[in-house]
Amino acid sequence: MVKRKTAVAIRKAHRYLGVFLGVQFLFWTISGIYFSWTDIDEIHGDHFRMEEAALHAFDNLLSPSEWKGEKIRTLSLRQIGGEPFYYINGHILVHAQSGVVHQGLSEGEALQVAAMHMRQDLEVRQVERIDEAGAHHEYRGRPLPAYVVHYQEPDNLKAYVSARDGSFQSVRHRAWRWFDFLWMTHTMDYEGRDNFNTAVLRGFSLLGLVTVLSGFTLWFVTSPTIRKRFKKKKKVSVPGSGK
Repeated sequence: MVKRKTAVAIRKAHRYLGVFLGVQFLFWTISGIYFSWTDIDEIHGDHFRMEEAALHAFDNLLSPSEWKGEKIRTLSLRQIGGEPFYYINGHILVHAQSGVVHQGLSEGEALQVAAMHMRQDLEVRQVERIDEAGAHHEYRGRPLPAYVVHYQEPDNLKAYVSARDGSFQSVRHRAWRWFDFLWMTHTMDYEGRDNFNTAVLRGFSLLGLVTVLSGFTLWFVTSPTIRKRFKKKKKVSVPGSGK
């Protein structure tokens, strides 16, 4: 059996590791409970959106072969304010009937795009344009500039529309923001949120394993049952005991 001094050292190490890691373990537990009790569709804001976007059918569209600009590598059809547009090579917006290049969305066009996707009973409170979004912004990692459509909702509901290509990007509301914060504490990626290979997460995971193993070790070296068994074995192995 280990010496008392060793057992005390193990106990101290286990205690301090538990205190150090306890806050993060608490966040992991709380976030895990939240994730298991929430509907991911509601987090995405699907209950604020129309079941199907109000898209129109168009005819008399220009053939892509009639495009006189740079060679087409990618092309998609967009609808903006009831009008068809081609989005070419990820940076050119062209009216699909007239061939005129569109120089970015106006505020009114952004409202029309949002109205195609959001519920009709929602009341718009404000529209603003943003040209940058930091690492912690709820619109991070998406195309800029963009329009933010604020709705008259207690959840601080916002819809984002890309001013560059006219695409409807995302819905953000209070439940999503809680989810985003807890997801950050769960992954311990305090920038992009989705990196599971950060040094911080790896370090805490290893320390967590050490904490658990030290707990098992502490139980083993301090258990009265284990001590009794070791004492019995020692007695049996004593020379000249006659057994």
